[in-house]
Amino acid sequence: MFTLAHLSDPHVSPMPRPRLAELIGKRATGFLSWTFRRNAIHGGPVLERLTADLRDTAPDHIVVTGDIINISLPGEYTQAEAWLRSLGPPDRVTIIPGNHDAYVVTKWPESIGLWAAYMAGSSSGGTDSETAVGSNEDFPFVRIRGPLAIVGVTTACPMPPFSAAGRIGRQQLERLKPRLEQLGREGLFRVVLIHHPPFDSRDQWRKGLHDSAVFRAVIAEAGAELILHGHTHRSGLAKLPTPDGFAPVIGVPSASAMYEHDGRGHGQYHLYRVQRDGNGWSIDVEVRGVVPTLDRFEREGRFSLAIPHG
Repeated sequence: MFTLAHLSDPHVSPMPRPRLAELIGKRATGFLSWTFRRNAIHGGPVLERLTADLRDTAPDHIVVTGDIINISLPGEYTQAEAWLRSLGPPDRVTIIPGNHDAYVVTKWPESIGLWAAYMAGSSSGGTDSETAVGSNEDFPFVRIRGPLAIVGVTTACPMPPFSAAGRIGRQQLERLKPRLEQLGREGLFRVVLIHHPPFDSRDQWRKGLHDSAVFRAVIAEAGAELILHGHTHRSGLAKLPTPDGFAPVIGVPSASAMYEHDGRGHGQYHLYRVQRDGNGWSIDVEVRGVVPTLDRFEREGRFSLAIPHG
């Protein structure tokens, strides 16, 4: 049995004090949103409690599906790097960026590149040949951990003001399909990490994934066993068709939310216990959430899924 922890949208705080020159353009509206609304949701002790709970549950691996920071200030990237180290070493923690991590155009080595060790992977699997992601051109990356093949996809790209949408891009999608097919032939449990949920939404062009239909077509042809996302700050359970049947698509609320807001959940994360079951796989999913007193996490629910294979 392999245990995988999934959290998303931590929005690490407190936000470093920005210089006036750093608030030109889209960051200005994001800073106002954080100051007058989002800080009251994400600015508390929940992430610290979550990190402590992860030490107790001791999963084999941890994945974070984006929106690690808020408005892409230079100081946020270094602050988030310290938080990532508190979760565990890079070989035990995998991340992908979200739209808030690419809020504006930045230089890779001074921004998301600071987290590259947590996105090290290869196209052929294994751990000896892993290399750190050096730009958006290196996605998707693959990390093999036990029976799992963790496939990191980025949807993070700078968008205009008031847009939280994402895009995978043609080249990344073209690379994704053969990698998923090869990992499937190797009999691995393929976990695809993606920040934006891979479905059309009512507000598709402002908040959704612009090329979600193409991504769904890749999964339908190449297959996967589990797809994990964040972005909506809501719990979600859906499925996508695959050559073998279906792949569950699971989203989690923001890991740092102190309370439910605007129909969105309080701080939670999931534990997935994966094991082979005949010709397929079984997943036991444990939902863990912060209690109202914000002093600890506890189990809030549990459910099981059976995943066909071949």
